[in-house]
Amino acid sequence: MKQIALYGKGGIGKSTTSANLSAALVNQGLSVMQIGCDPKRDSTRMLMKGVLIPTVLDLIRERGEQNLSLNDVVFTGYKGVRCVEAGGPEPGVGCAGRGIIATFQLLERLSAFDEDVIVYDVLGDVVCGGFAMPMRKGYAQEIYLVTSGELMSLYAANNICKAIARISQNVKQVCRLGGVICNSRNLPDEEQLVSAFASRVGSKIIAYIPRDGLVQHAELHNQTVIEYAPESDLAARYISLAQAIITNKDFIIPTPLEIEELENIARSYLPKIHQ
Repeated sequence: MKQIALYGKGGIGKSTTSANLSAALVNQGLSVMQIGCDPKRDSTRMLMKGVLIPTVLDLIRERGEQNLSLNDVVFTGYKGVRCVEAGGPEPGVGCAGRGIIATFQLLERLSAFDEDVIVYDVLGDVVCGGFAMPMRKGYAQEIYLVTSGELMSLYAANNICKAIARISQNVKQVCRLGGVICNSRNLPDEEQLVSAFASRVGSKIIAYIPRDGLVQHAELHNQTVIEYAPESDLAARYISLAQAIITNKDFIIPTPLEIEELENIARSYLPKIHQ
């Protein structure tokens, strides 16, 4: 079983990338489970024809953990992709990471982890104990950073590198960085900037996803790009990403940057950006 996690700044496109990745993987004949680890609970929506499925945390609150079965929390989406949403607390109350912790504990008790590939879609603005749990508890063994060339996106990616490096100090931990996914914002020289960041932390770009209005068209039809436009160039990018992840054997403990180093890399591209 291959367990991967996509981490990145909120709004960077993790859920879109995760859903299209899951769709591409299942089209390769693999069994796939996608677990949304964000209180917004929209990670799996495009795999579920636009339906927001009940979250594990809401179901636990309503019915109690002991009264839930696997069919209550796992839903079947596009071509058999099994979908789970962890959920979170009501706004302003409690820790969002608690939904992740409760979800994993329940799924483990129900023996739900039985797929060729499990994709964790995890918020990466703040790598608190709950959001870091896929790494800390050995669920997510391969970490992929989703970022653009924007400074705050790179800043969040660098923070995740710090978390991986810290967690990996425990010899029992198996989480490693598998690569960086550049989800473009169409900035000049953006791929080169993200590539420079990836290289400096000891990794590499594993996929470049151009900004494309086709994503919005697909989502307005409640579909992934893989389903909506399977012959498109953008679908081919997601298929290539899936293949790169399946065959990837290059995993590292990253060397995170100091904020000054990160800013210097970004600053070095400013003259080109403003030309």
